[in-house]
Amino acid sequence: EDMFLHDMGHGHPECPQRLTAAVDALKKEFGQHRIEWVKSPLISEKDLARAHCKEMLTHVKSLSKRSQESNTTLSIDGDTRVSPGTLRAAMLAAGSVCKAVDMVMDQNTAISNAFACVRPPGHHATPTSSMGFCFFNNIAVGAAYARKEYGIKKLAIVDWDVHHGNGTQDIVWNDENTLFISIHQSHLYPGTGRITETGEFDGNVLNIPVSPENGDSATFRQHMKQIVEPSLDDFQPELILVSAGFDSHIGDPLGGLSYTEKDFSWATTLLLNVAERHCQGRLVSSLEGGYNLDALASSCVSHVESLVNTETKSSSQR
Repeated sequence: EDMFLHDMGHGHPECPQRLTAAVDALKKEFGQHRIEWVKSPLISEKDLARAHCKEMLTHVKSLSKRSQESNTTLSIDGDTRVSPGTLRAAMLAAGSVCKAVDMVMDQNTAISNAFACVRPPGHHATPTSSMGFCFFNNIAVGAAYARKEYGIKKLAIVDWDVHHGNGTQDIVWNDENTLFISIHQSHLYPGTGRITETGEFDGNVLNIPVSPENGDSATFRQHMKQIVEPSLDDFQPELILVSAGFDSHIGDPLGGLSYTEKDFSWATTLLLNVAERHCQGRLVSSLEGGYNLDALASSCVSHVESLVNTETKSSSQR
């Protein structure tokens, strides 16, 4: 798989082994029968351009070409590096989310939800720049694709990565028909996601910053039940997208929250129930962070187990 070929260098936490751990665990748990495995297509530049400016795309392509010619990694910022395999991997990751949207929107299948098991992650990529391990904003590209190709008007994006999804927030800030909800650790990279950041329409963005002292399972579930669920019910989305970052797991080295794989399973079921009420069960999730390989693997399995346990068939993109 070409997503394995994106390599930002020895010791970098966003490493190819992340995808190996996740895919191997999913194959061991579900095999080829309980879920449908679908290869990721490359995203088109036209679809990328719905979320990112032309200059950004040109810059990433230029760095990719130079990286391939020199067979070296080139830095966008201190955390984000382009290797010879980066551009193709990033285009596959974004393409995977769009393919997942296609599958859950297809009236001729029984598939109502899908998980894009991809790297690199995407939620830090802004309209104008790649950053924070992210090159293209996979979930925002998928949201724009759903709106363009299927006429979806009201979209909800829920992000439980330990880091705030600043890029997603920037992309949807002026969009009154997208509700972006982020539960993340406060005072952590990238330093955004304050409760006062509410979007251009004073409510289309909902941030729930959590301190490590309050980052336990009970508080997470309370936030999901008392804030996230009623906000989604009020909004009544036609499609729910999830930035499924598993670096909020208690074992992750880059965060300070204390969630477990059981919490991710529970939260997935909660969102699926909302999706059943408002959008025929349609939900697409995409892998974001998660840097403890064992915790990442078990969290992916728990997340997909909840997707599979719905009445309809689930799909996994890779």
